[in-house]
Amino acid sequence: MLRAGPMTTIQDWPGRVGYWKVGVPPSGPMDDLSFRLANMAVGNPVDAAGLEVTMLGPCLRFSTSAMVAVTGAPVQLTLDGVGVPQWVPLTVPAGGVLDVGAVGSLGLRVYIAISGGVEAEEYLGSRSTFTMGKFGGLDGRVLADGDVLARADLPTGNSTRILTEEQPAFTNAWQLGVTVGPHSAPEFFTPNDIAEIMGTDYQVHFNSDRTGIRLVGPKPQWARTDGGEAGLHPSNIHDNAYSVGALDFTGDTPILLGPDGPSLGGFVCPVTVTAAERWKLGQLKPGDTVRFVAVKATEAASPAELGLARRASFVDVLSRGGDPDSGILGTTTTADGTTSVTYRRSGDDNILVEYGDMRLDLALRARVHALAERIEAESPAGLVDLTPGIRSLQVKADPTKWSQHAMRDWLIECESQLPAASELVVPSRTVHLPLSWDDPATREAIERYMLGVRSDAPWCPWNIEFIRRMNGLDSVDDVHRIVFDADYLVLGLGDVYLGAPVAVPLDPRHRLVTTKYNPARTWTPENAVGIGGAYLCIYGMEGPGGYQFVGRTTQVWNHRYPQQAPGFDPEHPWLLRFFDRIKWYPVGADELLDMRADVAAGRGDSVRITEGTFSLAEHERFLADNADAIAASRTTMEYARAEERERWSLAGEFTTTEQNQTGNSDPKGEVA
Repeated sequence: MLRAGPMTTIQDWPGRVGYWKVGVPPSGPMDDLSFRLANMAVGNPVDAAGLEVTMLGPCLRFSTSAMVAVTGAPVQLTLDGVGVPQWVPLTVPAGGVLDVGAVGSLGLRVYIAISGGVEAEEYLGSRSTFTMGKFGGLDGRVLADGDVLARADLPTGNSTRILTEEQPAFTNAWQLGVTVGPHSAPEFFTPNDIAEIMGTDYQVHFNSDRTGIRLVGPKPQWARTDGGEAGLHPSNIHDNAYSVGALDFTGDTPILLGPDGPSLGGFVCPVTVTAAERWKLGQLKPGDTVRFVAVKATEAASPAELGLARRASFVDVLSRGGDPDSGILGTTTTADGTTSVTYRRSGDDNILVEYGDMRLDLALRARVHALAERIEAESPAGLVDLTPGIRSLQVKADPTKWSQHAMRDWLIECESQLPAASELVVPSRTVHLPLSWDDPATREAIERYMLGVRSDAPWCPWNIEFIRRMNGLDSVDDVHRIVFDADYLVLGLGDVYLGAPVAVPLDPRHRLVTTKYNPARTWTPENAVGIGGAYLCIYGMEGPGGYQFVGRTTQVWNHRYPQQAPGFDPEHPWLLRFFDRIKWYPVGADELLDMRADVAAGRGDSVRITEGTFSLAEHERFLADNADAIAASRTTMEYARAEERERWSLAGEFTTTEQNQTGNSDPKGEVA
């Protein structure tokens, strides 16, 4: 590469599928349509790896002759100094130089396909680059000047010119076809909120990337005053799975989730971009406007098709109106008649199966587990992914093989066959991990937040003091005691990427409840430990974030994989499993640094694991035996949170405007 450009990466389609439940995003081309058309132009298989270019393209010298096609946003393109067109197969001679210029006023990303594909190491089934995780592509990074790429020599077919009517239309005023749900009015948003979401020309914020596209627009009125146990802001919910293309309200800030976004999070999503329309996310650039157009899920264009079948050559979204069901596909009750089940639409390719009321109840997570086991055992045709949340299970399917209504009917039938949740007994290892309390790295993250994002937040300058105040404790020593006394049960993985657990104390008296940063941090150290809502999380990698810090631990993702590391399963790179118990033991900050170095080098014994089981029936007996003490503890904590809420109200915290929020584009708020 004579010139790599600022953000050129290797991607393949459909990306890294099947690992959403452990926090590994699909990655892949952000504009899958232009990418696939480029491969079609040179006769490549649909899954051949190619290049994704952002803003400014590369200058490539070819050592051997090759067929090349360049698609996506309009750019100036030259071959050996002579202008050549996009969307057509080009023969580049040995020694030839292809120069891809800068993107102009339309679009943001360009795609380059080379006959035979681009060679790259496969990681978890894909060659796509996930730069935040540092894997895929070329060493998990953006390409650099001087890099040498090899062709994969995949079998190729006939090359073809992509006709004008088959090319996607570019604009600065985008329309996105969306389905309503999973979280709509009147439960979470007011009817006026939904009308405003559909009637607003949102502006694309400059702080947007492959994780999510931050939008500037009106603040919702909200149908709730807060999120209860999930957090003080009405956008907060118990963590559930996200869909790529969901409009995620992180506090009052709307963010469209991208292919490098998080799989799990605790914020509401009122609408979701349909699968065939998600290519547009890759072309939204700062300053563009976005208007959401409601479409019926049954009338959404097919994501499997290209060209005219996707309706992509039209700037306007063709729609006769959306589904009138507020995103709820149906409801039922569990076989024992004790628990409600709600089937929520999440785009045209996901159903979010949700159990019970909006509360933290391990019996609901047990039902989620039983349903996931039942679905995995049968593995129906068209099933793509299963991602459990706290009280929900997202079922992702290929809409060309399994319609949403057929999915819903089958899921209702499955529910009628499930055993009572009280019968659940599952393997439950106790994983002893070191915790450096109030670690210097987390202190640094708070200082950066105060300097670069917001200095007057209620949780600044010390998150642990904020946790104490939120829960009515006498001293920060009480926070320390509770965290180290607790057994944290892992309910979800991937909350902040790469096997990051969302876990809750088994004893409700240990459930410290906080709210999440709003706006979020721009930087969080890898393996920071924090609390958001009633949940504890270990950050799987360095990045943005929003949980209230208590300390830092060792790695929960084996970055050396497929090489082994102590405590990790040799078959995959994540440390923890669903229903594991996390138990902390204290270490000093310097001792932790030594432990982290050992884990990175594949040695040491900082992780200690003992086998065991978790029985829901035994847990419910424990709750019954300690009901009075648990109720008293909850009353004290709820009173303290009510006082904190009143302080926030008097200080104007709930009326913070979009203009005050300068956080980055992360789609979670707690991740951001």
